[in-house]
Amino acid sequence: MVTSGRVVFGKMDEVVFGKPAAEAVAEQARRLDANRVFLMVSGTLNRETDEIEKVRRALGNHCVGIFASMPPHTPRHAVIAAAEQAREAGADLIATIGGGSITDGAKTVQLCLANNIRTPEALDDYRPIKLPDGTMGPPPCNAPTVRQITVPTTLSAGEFSAISGVTDERTRIKELFRHPTIIPRAVMLDPAITVHTPEWLWLSTGIRAVDHCVEGICSSEAHPFADAQALRGLTLLTQGLNRVKADPTNLQARLDCQLGSWLSMGPLASGVPMGASHGIGYVLGAVFDIPHGHTSCIMLPAVMRWNKSANAERQALVAAAMGHPGEDAGDVLDAFIAGLGMPRSLGAVNVSPENFSRISEQAMGTPWVPRNPRRIDGPAQVLEILALAA
Repeated sequence: MVTSGRVVFGKMDEVVFGKPAAEAVAEQARRLDANRVFLMVSGTLNRETDEIEKVRRALGNHCVGIFASMPPHTPRHAVIAAAEQAREAGADLIATIGGGSITDGAKTVQLCLANNIRTPEALDDYRPIKLPDGTMGPPPCNAPTVRQITVPTTLSAGEFSAISGVTDERTRIKELFRHPTIIPRAVMLDPAITVHTPEWLWLSTGIRAVDHCVEGICSSEAHPFADAQALRGLTLLTQGLNRVKADPTNLQARLDCQLGSWLSMGPLASGVPMGASHGIGYVLGAVFDIPHGHTSCIMLPAVMRWNKSANAERQALVAAAMGHPGEDAGDVLDAFIAGLGMPRSLGAVNVSPENFSRISEQAMGTPWVPRNPRRIDGPAQVLEILALAA
């Protein structure tokens, strides 16, 4: 654990939980004096439920448009399409209702609107740069003025960060765009709207949030502020996910999962890096189109086992928070993931060993693999982790 550091609080105003999404969105629009609200929403929710219509009715004539076609992994072309639609609508607020790809898409739309970004290629100029203090941040650019509010329907928790993951279709690499003001101004956690989320998606993104907690706790750069949130978040998530698996109508369990997901971002939001599970997961998602929840289900136990020689004491905190003090954390996680019925190997998602060299080389270029708690000097060590997950 580090003995000195700095925690920077983000530009989010508030988190509202337990209130119906339509009511919460309309209240936030009034609070922010928004007159032209542009919706970016789940296509499935829009087509197959009345949840989006409820939001539109609650906003009345303040709703000026809707974008409901964001693909997984947030490809650049879809971000540009959404930005153009929001620009034409004269939006003064973006409200998202859906999963992480939609949330991240809207974050980048904010940058596009503020900087007149109109082509996928133009995003090249907004990739993060190293700042004077050594951290990564945005290049000189206009700060967003059309901000975002978010109703998440999965548990990946990207709504609690000022980072957006967007896939460059030319390279099939997921890149991270950063700006302090792309974090949503408000997040509204409505457990009732999540009953429409497919079980596999809810549970697997829950493991993504577990991954945030675990890699934060196990980081060599961990600190007490982050630990306090991640350890409590891990307990809420693991207990809540089991209860939702047993009874999908249990709204209190769903809310516990949402609160755990929020807490899971404590480490990342306060400067603690993620590790190899996240880094390798970025490559698996961008190159092989594997959902990020599934990448965490597959990679996290393997990374824990590979890292144990470097952070056994921190891993013991993970096992205890999951209700298994004294047991091997990698084994506890593996059994928990199996109990939820999630994939647990690369073979289960059709990623074969002949792809491992490409994965390992690309993973070295992610922000997280070089900051893994057990040092990773090159692709050969990533190959060792992939072999454990094969």
